[in-house]
Amino acid sequence: MELTLERIEQQVGAETWLYPLDLTLVPLAVTVLLGATQAGKTTLMRVMAGLDAPARGRVLADGNDVTGKPVRERDVAMVYQQFINYPSMTVANNIASPLKLRGDRNVAARVQELAAKLHIDMFLERLPAELSGGQQQRVALARALAKDAPLMLLDEPLVNLDYKLREELRNELSQLFAAGRSTVVYATTEPTEALLLGGYTAVLDAGELLQYGPTAEVFHRPKSIRVARAFSDPPMNLVAGTASEHGIALPGGVTLPLPPSAAAGLGAVTVGIRAGALRVVARPGDIALNGTVELAEISAPTPSSTSTRPSASSSRSSLACMSSISAAAWRCISTRARPMCSAPAASCSRRPPGTEAKPWPASTSTSPTPTGRAR
Repeated sequence: MELTLERIEQQVGAETWLYPLDLTLVPLAVTVLLGATQAGKTTLMRVMAGLDAPARGRVLADGNDVTGKPVRERDVAMVYQQFINYPSMTVANNIASPLKLRGDRNVAARVQELAAKLHIDMFLERLPAELSGGQQQRVALARALAKDAPLMLLDEPLVNLDYKLREELRNELSQLFAAGRSTVVYATTEPTEALLLGGYTAVLDAGELLQYGPTAEVFHRPKSIRVARAFSDPPMNLVAGTASEHGIALPGGVTLPLPPSAAAGLGAVTVGIRAGALRVVARPGDIALNGTVELAEISAPTPSSTSTRPSASSSRSSLACMSSISAAAWRCISTRARPMCSAPAASCSRRPPGTEAKPWPASTSTSPTPTGRAR
C-alpha cells in the first residue's frame, strides 16, 4: 500500500497535536516514526489507521481518499504499546481469528508457523491471562502478522518487554517484515531501534515532521539540530564554532580542518559530536580537544559502532578528556538558524587530581553511533 498524508493537521481542544505535514510512505518498506514522548507518533498513527479523523488534510491509500473512512472499513492491522488480546480465546484462536474471518484455508498450519517464529507455540492452548506480559505481546504481534494487512502499524510494541526479549523480538520482526507484503509503520523513542530496523525514518518533535528519508541518510545527514538531537542517544554534544577558510575554529584555539569550499560562507556553526564516536585508539592526523568528563556510565556498544568506550565505576570521576576529529569525517549541514557540522570523535585518559591534562592523540569513528499521554 502507498499511504499519502496531505497537509494533515490534528487538534484536540485548544491544543495542536500535529502541525501541517505532508508524508508519503515508501510502499512495502518499514517506516520508523522516531521521536520523544508526546512528539506526535501515536496521534499520527491513529490518523493513518482511521481511528481518528484529522482536523484538516487528506489521507490517501493507493490514491483513494480514505480520510472519512472508519477503521473497520480499512484493511489495517495495529499493535499497541499495551497488548490487546481476546481474553476468552486460547492463544491459537487469538492468532487464528483474522484468518477465520477472511475464510483462509490451512489456518492451523499458519497459526503454528507464526507461533513458532515468535516462540509461543508451546502456549497455543492457554488463555492470555495465563501468560506473562511479554508472551501476551507476542500473541498480539502474531495476530497482526496473521492478518497480513497491506498496512501494519506498531505503536512502541516492545517498550514493556525486558531488554533481552526486546532484542530478540526486534531481530525477528525485521526478518518478518522483510518477508511480508505490508507497508509497516513502527513508532519508537529509541534511535538505536530505528537503526536496527533500517528502512526509512520520519523524525517527529512536538507535533512537527522534521525529516523523512532513508534511515542511514537521516542519521548521518540530519537537516537540523533538532533532528540530530532526536536521533542521538546519548544526547549529542554541541559546541559553538566559527567557520573560516582554514576550517572550523572551536574554543581553546583548536581548528578543525575543512576544505575551503565546504567552509566558505558558513560563519557561525554548531559542531555536533555523538557520544558513540568517542574512541581511545589513536590514529594519525587526529586533532585533540581538551575537556573534562564530569559524569561517566558503563554502556554497551551499539550495533553501528566498533569503537572502544571508556568506562567508570563511579558516577563522577576526574578524567582528562580530549577528542580528535579527522577532517574526512566532517559533514556540514546548513540549517535555517545557523549551519551545523556533525563529526565523530574523542578519547579520555584518567589523571590524578591536581595535575594538568596531557592530550592524547585519539581517533575518530567514521560510523558514528546513535544511541505518551501518547501523542
